[in-house]
Amino acid sequence: MSNYPEAPGYPPTPESEARTAALKRIEAKRGLVSHVVVYLVVNTFLVGIWWFTTGGGYFWPGWVLGGWGIGLALNAWEVLFRRPITEAEIEREMRRGS
Repeated sequence: MSNYPEAPGYPPTPESEARTAALKRIEAKRGLVSHVVVYLVVNTFLVGIWWFTTGGGYFWPGWVLGGWGIGLALNAWEVLFRRPITEAEIEREMRRGS
């Protein structure tokens, strides 16, 4: 079997569509893991700077932790919990009209 999901010029098969969807999910999960690692590394560095420069003063890294944390949570929601659109949903929406 080829690494390519479908041959050019031919209609996609259910197997090739399933493979393409699986590849997209794997890429999204790997992207999320990378996002988490970068978040942890960068924010650990910022907390270290805060600790060594202010020694426990105003916790300014909280702004970065919170703002970026919201983006990370939304990314996690998209990758781990959001369901793909199904044919049944598309058909139901089409029946409702525009």
